Amino acid sequence: MAEITQKDGRWSFDGTAVRIVPGHGRGVHGVRTRLGELVVPLAAIAGVSHEAGRKRGRLRLRLRAGADPFTQATSGQLPDRADPYSLEVEAERAALAEYLVDDVRNALLLDEVPVDTPTDRYLMPGPAVPLVLNGYDGKIHFDGEQLRIEWGWGAEETKKTAGTRTIPLSDIERVEWCRPNFEDGGLRLVPKGSHVPVKPSHDPFCVVTWGLREGRETAELSMMAAAITARLPHPRAAAPPVEQHPSLTKGEAGGERREQPAGEPADQDALLRRLRELGELRQAGVLTEEEFTRAKQALLDRF
Repeated sequence: MAEITQKDGRWSFDGTAVRIVPGHGRGVHGVRTRLGELVVPLAAIAGVSHEAGRKRGRLRLRLRAGADPFTQATSGQLPDRADPYSLEVEAERAALAEYLVDDVRNALLLDEVPVDTPTDRYLMPGPAVPLVLNGYDGKIHFDGEQLRIEWGWGAEETKKTAGTRTIPLSDIERVEWCRPNFEDGGLRLVPKGSHVPVKPSHDPFCVVTWGLREGRETAELSMMAAAITARLPHPRAAAPPVEQHPSLTKGEAGGERREQPAGEPADQDALLRRLRELGELRQAGVLTEEEFTRAKQALLDRF
């Protein structure tokens, strides 16, 4: 078994999976400690490399696109010291790092893992729930089925006016996050249907973080984003088959657009909820009358 231990953690490979155990101590980033031990199956790996350096190098594990909800949610936003799939390696341990790299690469070849092919399902689990994200202006609670946003004293009046929100996961299209940064960092829930994006500090679907405690905030943001992502439909999952309505003609069954049959109700609850949210944004001054009218018409056209 190939194994290497460094300050940020320990990596080992037994031929079937790479096991990543985070290090301990104040120098280890909060993302690593919050994620805990990771077991990455060989089928989820796209590649591994060791970037040698004069004093220290870096091991990098690259996962197949779509294999890991954490990578899906955080790709491109984590610094090396927070990336659980990156390990700083002292120069004197370079030989061990190279040995692990060769071991993983050989296993990928022997098992004929399609490293360049995206997966259509997650091969790794997302963070466990329930989770809480503590922002500057509010909190997001997630239990795996719904999200609750509670506003704090730092929230703008537009958010306080909207009040506490409880949003079923089924109403969420995706989640976006930005590393902690004054007024611009935070996590945004993107609802299905028409949604007019506004400044994070005024968006009732967004909790703001200010980077006062970067390590903790980045850990909470990335964990929450990954937990939600893991429980949403996979971006490459095959679409469910469409049931053919008895009145469809042969041409319509082939995919041509048809009118909604009489007696087939639209999702009235979702429509009314979206209209109410738009009205709240207009009343709070977030949307102008023109923006409200345009968003309302787009919503009605969709339904």
